[in-house]
Amino acid sequence: MSASAAKERNRTAQRAGIGAFIGSTIEWFDFYIYGTASALVFGKVFFPELDGALGTLVAFATFWVGFLARPLGGILFGHYGDRLGRKKTLVITLLMMGVSTTLIGLLPGYSSIGIAAPVLLVCIRMVQGIGLGGEWGGSVLIASEHAPKGKSVLYGAFAQQGSPVGNTLSTVAFLATSQLPDEAFESWGWRVPFLASALLVIVGLFVRMKVAESPAMADLIKNKEVAKLPVAEVVRTQPLLIALGVGACTIGLSATYFKSTFALSWATSSLDFDRSSFLTIILVANITQVIVQPFGAVIATRMRSWSRAVTIMLVPELVLLPLMFILIGTENYALAMLGVAVATIPHCLYYAALAGMLASRFPARLRYTGISLCYQLCGTLLGGTTPIIGQFLLNRTGSIAVVIGYAVFQVALTLGCMLLLLKRPNHDERAADQPASTAAAVPA
Repeated sequence: MSASAAKERNRTAQRAGIGAFIGSTIEWFDFYIYGTASALVFGKVFFPELDGALGTLVAFATFWVGFLARPLGGILFGHYGDRLGRKKTLVITLLMMGVSTTLIGLLPGYSSIGIAAPVLLVCIRMVQGIGLGGEWGGSVLIASEHAPKGKSVLYGAFAQQGSPVGNTLSTVAFLATSQLPDEAFESWGWRVPFLASALLVIVGLFVRMKVAESPAMADLIKNKEVAKLPVAEVVRTQPLLIALGVGACTIGLSATYFKSTFALSWATSSLDFDRSSFLTIILVANITQVIVQPFGAVIATRMRSWSRAVTIMLVPELVLLPLMFILIGTENYALAMLGVAVATIPHCLYYAALAGMLASRFPARLRYTGISLCYQLCGTLLGGTTPIIGQFLLNRTGSIAVVIGYAVFQVALTLGCMLLLLKRPNHDERAADQPASTAAAVPA
């Protein structure tokens, strides 16, 4: 490859990485503001007939509906992404998320239209879930498949970085609106972050339209190697890989909801934290994640053993996640902030490397569907249920110790499944060793 061609390829890869980052930031902002709103206000606005912890639990259930719909989005957009290309699906998913989020901001509450309000909320939340279900896999692949040889984890981390940045923007938005008096916040203040999504989507579409299709997908289309029915083929040929992938995603998804959704509700309803104080704690943790997370991809790229890298990243979380809950339980602002910020470091390092590692285990022709199924099924079964199960365990036992035990189980599950997953063939390495003309035909 000539120097000019290599330079152009690197420029294209960087453009793809930036496009993946901006698009996924907007999508995650849309998704996270719902979680924050469900912890702070949705129980009062949409479920006023249910008091206290029960109303919060039901609001968390509508939060989970988005996760319930995400596998459907993964299957639907994975199918078209593996057949027609990554770029086209990413434009559609961004529009779906933006429109549905804006509609939530315009939705009347229970006091205005009665039972229709929570019903419509659930329906719109399902559309959000379908959109994000298709978004994640496409963003990861549009970046990682453009990456230079040996840097797929590093470029996949561009898409992963959208999650903490989107979460940070979500927290900033609610921290600002939470300064309003309670009456104003509950009537219109919470709607502002949702309505702001419309402007963000316009920016995201402008950037995303300039990103080229990934080379791996372009080769598959050119050589007519695309799968006819990707979901059927990947379920038939890779069932163990999907199961391991679901487990490997667990703490990468659920840790955020332990701290920004469950802990937010617990701290502001059962402990002596006000809304603004704990949102500030979450904001500091999110900023920590934004700064620290990219180093996870760097560590995984530079270490020859991905298994060793994963172990180094996750083992500390077995101690730090329980410590987070203990320090929050002291009701001391500084200690709680320290606990949440420090506990963020292990799982965010892991989250940066997760996408590229997972994608490398699926052949390119089934990759969009495969990684989407793993990530979104995990979201439905383990990630999105985190605040519901946490709140249920707390309501039932009155003790945070049981919630801590559940968190430790999720870390151990993640570590075990990823170590087993990394024993499977690396299709990126296999394709890189093929001549360019046959790279697309690597068998499943």
